[in-house]
Amino acid sequence: MARLVVVSNRVPLPSERGAKAGGLAVALADALQPGSLWFGWSGRRSARGSATTHIQRSEGITYATIDLTEADYQSFYVNFSNGALWPLLHFRLGLLDFRSDDYDGYRSVNRQFAAGLLPLLRPDDLIWVHDYHMIPMASELRALGVTNRIGFFLHTPFVPSSIFNALPRSAELLSNLCAYDVVGFHTRTYRAAFLDCVAENLGLHPDPDGRFVWRGHSVRAIVDPIGIDADAFAQRAIESARGSDARLLRDSLSKGGLAIGVDRLDYSKGLINRFEAIGRFFANYPQHRRQVSFLQIAARSREEQGAYQRLRRELDRIVGDTNGRYSEFDWTPLRYMTRAVKRDTLAGFFRLSRLAVVTPLRDGMNLVAKEYVAAQDPADPGVLILSRFAGAAEELTEALIVNPYDSDEIAEAMHIGLSMELEERRERWQSLHKKVAANTARRFCTVFLSHLGRVDTQPERPHLRAIS
Repeated sequence: MARLVVVSNRVPLPSERGAKAGGLAVALADALQPGSLWFGWSGRRSARGSATTHIQRSEGITYATIDLTEADYQSFYVNFSNGALWPLLHFRLGLLDFRSDDYDGYRSVNRQFAAGLLPLLRPDDLIWVHDYHMIPMASELRALGVTNRIGFFLHTPFVPSSIFNALPRSAELLSNLCAYDVVGFHTRTYRAAFLDCVAENLGLHPDPDGRFVWRGHSVRAIVDPIGIDADAFAQRAIESARGSDARLLRDSLSKGGLAIGVDRLDYSKGLINRFEAIGRFFANYPQHRRQVSFLQIAARSREEQGAYQRLRRELDRIVGDTNGRYSEFDWTPLRYMTRAVKRDTLAGFFRLSRLAVVTPLRDGMNLVAKEYVAAQDPADPGVLILSRFAGAAEELTEALIVNPYDSDEIAEAMHIGLSMELEERRERWQSLHKKVAANTARRFCTVFLSHLGRVDTQPERPHLRAIS
């Protein structure tokens, strides 16, 4: 049986628990069987950089990591990955900051990753590369003579060619994506955008299954939405809701209810619009004052970048204004914390919440939406408000779908959700839960790896057209 080799920017080491365990580690838990290898950056910066590969083993899985130099970290991670690619892939061209030196650093780190991985590979390994940090990885491995099947999964949105082409060197990156055997996306919309770029920039016409040939190499683009283990998360929620943290939260609410938002502190999450919506909600629907408090957990990230510093200052301002305007001596309308919270604790908070507001301006999937659904009490479920621009909205159509740019629409949805009769809440939740329980993390891994492990017959030779 072929060994699975996972490659990602960061490797979740066995010692990392609780709040540090990211969504990718949770999603790939079923796929990583004893004998698997996970390779990537250690998270450390050192003078020697990638000169040494660090090996850890736990429960039969090997974790191999390399360090980066400070210069590599800045160019690869801070400046190009998160200063250029991240805003591009989230439709935020005004925040895109491209420098050719940073792009060179991005490619250099991918070469270092490939060189570090090469001695660890076996001839029949299946290599699964994750996310936008690693787009050139297959090209770098191919240049070293690696002929293994290599797949890539993008956990962010993908953009149409009219936006993608705004990035200098976009043609080179698109060609790098075509070095993979399988390229995966969360939604049909993202895959269609990728195939639009292939058609527009490469002059190819992929077949209905998303297959095309580029420079003699067969590529297949697939849709494979990521999921969670709904049953396991529900059990966590039940247990956590009985725990001390949930009890303290419940007691602090007195007789009021709880609405919740959980996000990384990022401009793509729509937090400014959401916070403005909370103020308008209490202004337009005063009957809910003292009846509900909104808890926003937004763990800090990428604090070295100016866009994130400005975001935090603006959120602090809105929180102060909202609480100053509507607070009572024994009630605070908007509770806001920027520390990470353990996933088990969040599960209990979700179960206590009458409402979840998940309103990113753009998001690859957003597993918080699925976790909230899984955590609910079937007898008395809460209501999910979901951005139409989250990948999850393509599946979770029974949520209250909103335009995340419209604060008044979000405020109205909050009122509708908190006023909704039990029968309608149950009907919506049952439909949502059926989908969340079916599209699991295990299914996500199984579908992708089944495509990666299968060598397709080449599609018919694509028709070429002139590129103007």
